[in-house]
Amino acid sequence: MGKRILVVDDEAKLLKAVAVILRAEDYDVITAASGAEALINISRTIPDLIVSDIRMPGMDGYQLAKTLRQNARTDLIPIIFLTAKDERKDRLQSLRSGVDAYLTKPFDPEELLAVVANILNRIERMSLELARMVRNVNSENFSDPDDFTDDDLTEAESRVARLVADGMSNKDIAAELNISVRTVEGHISNILSKKSWNNRVEIARHVLNRTEK
Repeated sequence: MGKRILVVDDEAKLLKAVAVILRAEDYDVITAASGAEALINISRTIPDLIVSDIRMPGMDGYQLAKTLRQNARTDLIPIIFLTAKDERKDRLQSLRSGVDAYLTKPFDPEELLAVVANILNRIERMSLELARMVRNVNSENFSDPDDFTDDDLTEAESRVARLVADGMSNKDIAAELNISVRTVEGHISNILSKKSWNNRVEIARHVLNRTEK
């Protein structure tokens, strides 16, 4: 499986359709029928991206986005609104609430996949570039993955954290450690959760600070 995507919609048929489309592209898809259920899922595991409806009973998409943007652990999760609301005021309110893209129903599956891929690829490039910048500035501190340890992390998580700080992608880390990409993603998710961090850059900074001591 690839990146983890949370799809939120109270329409069961549409929820299933979006999930099927995304899973066909090897995304790891989890679903929620409401904003409240989405928050429960997010408390268990941070998704790489969220596709959400706006009109939902209880907590709507605007409230969900606002709640996520107010939490340091979730404020950087990309959000795509997929909604039947297509007026200018709805688009403006959506953008002001911090969403990254706005698509309307009925939607074009190819457009949805293109937007999802573009957002995820951009974030991956930014994270890798920032990690490499940290590495280059302090290259003398980076050597063997076994040199870094952290009492809060398992041995495997510490090795993955070191390689993240070296600017390696999940695929490269998997090859280096002879494990699956999914296992690497699991270790990174555990590290972020244990440390209450948001992204790979914070992992790289932490490794750098520890190896400088």
